[in-house]
Amino acid sequence: MSNEAMKKPEQGMQVKWDDSNMKSSYANVCNAMSTREEVVLMFGVNQAWHAGQKEVTVQLTDRIILSPYAAKRLSLLLGNLVKQHEERFGTINIEAPRPTEVAQKSSLEN
Repeated sequence: MSNEAMKKPEQGMQVKWDDSNMKSSYANVCNAMSTREEVVLMFGVNQAWHAGQKEVTVQLTDRIILSPYAAKRLSLLLGNLVKQHEERFGTINIEAPRPTEVAQKSSLEN
């Protein structure tokens, strides 16, 4: 088989998504770690609603283990998805607000 033939995906191949065993979970926290052979994503829920807490407990709910190849494809997919989201809805600010900003917002709401 030539290099040219190996680079082209098969025409007409369809992927069928079987969601019969799928479960849905909500996560507002994600952490990742890796070794040479795998990338581990851990998802959970942070239920700390008050600013200035000294300790926060994150309830981990799911762990997904990927090959580095699948992780790279996921990274590209998520990057494109976030770009599209920001084009439609505006920039997503992921910086945590400073305690003074939270206090000011809270006093404005009261």
